Amino acid sequence: MNEHSVSRRDFLAGSAVAAGALATPATAAAPSRTVPPQDGPHWLDGAPPATHEGQCWGYPWPRGTQRAHASFRMMGADGKAVPLQSWPMAYWPDGSLKWTGHAIPADTALTDGLHIESGRPAAPAAPVTVAEQGDAIEVSSGPLRWRIARSGPAIILSARNGQREVLRDVRLVATAQDRADEEDGPAPTLSRYESNIEAVAIEQRGPVRAVLKVDGKHRGGGRDWLPFSLRLTFHAGSESVRIVHSFVFDGDPTKDFIRGLGLSGAVPMADAPHDRHLRFAGEKGGLWGEAVKPLTGLRRDTGKAFRTAQIAGLAVPPLDQMPAPVREGLPFIPTWGDVTLSQPNSDGFTIVKRTKPGHGWIDVDTAGRAPGLGYVGGASGGVAFGMHDFWQRCPTRLDIRDAATDTARFTLWHHSPSAPAMDLRIYHDDMGMTDYAAQNQGLDITYEDFEPGWGDAHGIARTTEFRLWALPATPARERLVQMAETVSKPPRLIAASARIKACDLFGIWSFPDRSTPMLAAIEERAQRELDFYLGQVDQRRWYGFWNYGDVMHSYDDDRHVWRYDIGGFAWDNSELSSDLWLWYGYLRTGRADIFRMAEAMTRHTGEVDVYHLGRFKGLGTRHGVQHWSDSSKQPRISNAAYRRFYYYLTADERCGDLMRELLGSEAMLRSVDIGRKVGARAPGSLPPGGASAVSAAAPLPEGQIFLQFGTSWGSLLSAWLTEWERTHDTRWRDRIVNGMQSIAALPKQWFAGGAAFDLATGRFLGPGDTVSISHLNGVFGVFETTAELFTLVDVPAYRECWLDYCQYYNAPEAEFRAKVGAPGKGRGLRQAHSRYTAYAAVERKDAALARRAWAEFLGTGDKEGRDQRAVAHKVDGAAVLKPIDEISQISTNDAAQWGLAADQNIALIGKVLAG
Repeated sequence: MNEHSVSRRDFLAGSAVAAGALATPATAAAPSRTVPPQDGPHWLDGAPPATHEGQCWGYPWPRGTQRAHASFRMMGADGKAVPLQSWPMAYWPDGSLKWTGHAIPADTALTDGLHIESGRPAAPAAPVTVAEQGDAIEVSSGPLRWRIARSGPAIILSARNGQREVLRDVRLVATAQDRADEEDGPAPTLSRYESNIEAVAIEQRGPVRAVLKVDGKHRGGGRDWLPFSLRLTFHAGSESVRIVHSFVFDGDPTKDFIRGLGLSGAVPMADAPHDRHLRFAGEKGGLWGEAVKPLTGLRRDTGKAFRTAQIAGLAVPPLDQMPAPVREGLPFIPTWGDVTLSQPNSDGFTIVKRTKPGHGWIDVDTAGRAPGLGYVGGASGGVAFGMHDFWQRCPTRLDIRDAATDTARFTLWHHSPSAPAMDLRIYHDDMGMTDYAAQNQGLDITYEDFEPGWGDAHGIARTTEFRLWALPATPARERLVQMAETVSKPPRLIAASARIKACDLFGIWSFPDRSTPMLAAIEERAQRELDFYLGQVDQRRWYGFWNYGDVMHSYDDDRHVWRYDIGGFAWDNSELSSDLWLWYGYLRTGRADIFRMAEAMTRHTGEVDVYHLGRFKGLGTRHGVQHWSDSSKQPRISNAAYRRFYYYLTADERCGDLMRELLGSEAMLRSVDIGRKVGARAPGSLPPGGASAVSAAAPLPEGQIFLQFGTSWGSLLSAWLTEWERTHDTRWRDRIVNGMQSIAALPKQWFAGGAAFDLATGRFLGPGDTVSISHLNGVFGVFETTAELFTLVDVPAYRECWLDYCQYYNAPEAEFRAKVGAPGKGRGLRQAHSRYTAYAAVERKDAALARRAWAEFLGTGDKEGRDQRAVAHKVDGAAVLKPIDEISQISTNDAAQWGLAADQNIALIGKVLAG
């Protein structure tokens, strides 16, 4: 029997479903499952890495098992204690620990079988310490001394390894011009900027991990702009610092065209030119490495000892052992002080070098994808520098300058100054859409909201990860390759999915189940579609500074391309919860490739698709040709539900910042119309009461807005939930409960779709007496968040009104009318809402509802249902630019919601298909 031999008709006709086959979700009063004791963190990629620079991760605990101020220790499989630093990340409602953050020193615990338990932690051999010294902060570990500035342009004043200073004057640099490239008129005027520190905070002081947060702006020519925030993280036993750097574009897209963005530092050069070494990591474990003054390939042979030492990066023997003709000719060998690796696109990089400014560049070599690591220094010390996602974030560049002088300088360009300047202007003119009727015509034909002045990049951000090593000598070539691997594909300890599941975290999800042919067919499609999107990232080259991490929204079967140039069908921008789909896909499978795609999406969607300052602060932009071009600004895109996974799994502080930024963002809706621009009003104007009056019957009083339950309030819930978890501050719980209670009190409850909302209390005020159904109200994380909330708070009236919504949203029309008293208009995405039916079936122990849920999901009588057997096929030849894989009529909306519904239906009523 093949995997598709059980038809939907056979299933529906033959399944005998008992209430006992339904999985009961955990409730607020239910205890957590028993968690096996030996279930510590494991390595994401399976096998332990050859080396690592220190680890940091989040770890979950069952409710009620760890007190708020518990101490922890970690043991290896051999029973030996591993140095550990711990801190609380989140709390259960009873005050016990829910998530803890942990860190271990570099190169420790390179085994499996790790275990965390209560107890006194072991101390590292060389602990990290932080000392405040007036105008600087010193971070020390073993022979390393890092001095961090409190003000001025330099962020890292110096780094010493032992007695020698090997690094100094690390700062941010930027260039921008006042005109776009290749436009008529005078040449652009280029301006230069560098970091200026405004505040420094010590977030962790060791002994295993120290974290400093630096905030400031770029300064130059009398202007302060491009605000930045970066964290410097130091681990015991490591000679490196990890730098997570974020900046916000706060310029005018019509006047400010960023050209270069970089991190630059100086390296004292004390060795003789022939003992100075330059290195760039190449592709597939390769390395380019030469000396500033080469001793190989000369007309006169220096001797094997000299050649071997220089190639290895070691000090050469004393010069008096060198043949006299070569020694006397040393002054005539050119010194190569400048070298550049440039990655203009995702498919190729070049290396060029020159002797010094004022002289010509010569070509060195070309290859494909550089991992983003360089080194400059000598036998007595130097600096390795690297950038994560280097070729994926193209155009990028690595520079080494003045290596033949007393002080070399390196720059990691996360946007290359040799690339065209960034052009963040909206991609089209108003196309006649200056009046409201024309804007609606545009929306109708291209699926893009347009309102003049709203497709603005002012306020978007980007986060980049760097690493700097302060080294006592030039590393061996093999070691540099390992360091490049660390930068491009960081080793990661992570909590096992089985433990997360056993702790009842992240709501309703399941592990893959292939116990019946139908379940196997569903699981096969789930895997195929995840694999397809993973492959599309590379096939379609979804790379670039602003783009990497996102995927496209919908497919054009005629052109065999994603609809990259058609309004709202282009970049996805989290539409219909693609982020959640990937994260649950990772939890279900534990696959490292899915984790890294979800990580890249989290880094993108939380930064680029969201506004971090300005009039849209806290809102995100609906899907479009540019990530910021659509004029519909929504909390459903800035949704903290999409960030919580990464934050709790990795203890990433920047991700925590992004979620905290959203607190209070609902107040922006007083002046921002977040809906599509439909209605009879002047462009850009809002009636009294702000955006609320677009949907309310009359203007609302000050302090009130009209809020949709699912797309808006449901998206805000996750930020409040996360802050309650992180701080145990019950104000956020109370705000959530106020919303729940007030929705339950409305005449039409969830079927009202939205109501007037009091910003001060978080209560819905009504009237809520009219049925208004939107197919989008349930597909932006509100189902997942609500299922999790029901395990934390007990609001019986709201539970019942939510279960009514779950049961009747997809109900037959007559049944819907009988319950709600109105037609069921607007009930789209029925397949996605099958998980709502399944949830009601479980909670109300209704076997008939479970059968109906599977019918809705499998597509019986539903035009939205897709064949489980849909597979990718090859397209090549003259029809396409290059051979590609495609799935006809695929959309990310469908893939994401199908994947989520498949997972949650299996978790809730999978035994129905197995019965």
